[in-house]
Amino acid sequence: MKYECTVCGYVYNPEEGDEAGGIAPGTKFEDLPDDWVCPLCGAGKDSFEAI
Repeated sequence: MKYECTVCGYVYNPEEGDEAGGIAPGTKFEDLPDDWVCPLCGAGKDSFEAI
């Protein structure tokens, strides 16, 4: 399942992770650190919705 930032539209894809943020491919959204933020706009995890 992918998650979209409701602020800027960035889509977190667990298969890709967030290489720039140090998140390895295969990391589920639920397993992201609590302080992880959107790499585009800086919004917190609570700004994301499942798509």
